Amino acid sequence: MISLVFTALMFIVGLIISTIIIYLIAKLFGEKEGIGTALLAALTGTIIYTIAYSLMGKGWIAAIIAGIVWLLALKFFYKIGWFKSLVIAVAVWILTTIVGLFLPTLTGPL
Repeated sequence: MISLVFTALMFIVGLIISTIIIYLIAKLFGEKEGIGTALLAALTGTIIYTIAYSLMGKGWIAAIIAGIVWLLALKFFYKIGWFKSLVIAVAVWILTTIVGLFLPTLTGPL
C-alpha cells in the first residue's frame, strides 16, 4: 500500500515538474498556449513512454518510437511543425535531465 501511494505521489510530482518545464520551454519558443496544453503534453508523453516501454522493454527502439509519437503529440497540441516540435522536445529533454539531477522522479522522459 505504501509503495502504491509513493508511486502515485512521485507520478504527480513528476507530472507537475514536467508540465512546468514544457510550459516554460513552449513560451520560450513563442507558443501562446497555456498551462493546460503543457499538462496534456506532459501526460501524453508519460502515457506514450509507459506504453512503449511496457510493450517493447527499455531500449533504443522503444525510446525512438515513443519519441516520434511524442513529437506527433507536441505537433498536435501546439499546432507546430516537425522541426519546432523536435527543438522543443530536445530543450524539454535537456532541462528535465538537469532538473532530474536535483529532483529525481519516476523513470521516463517527463
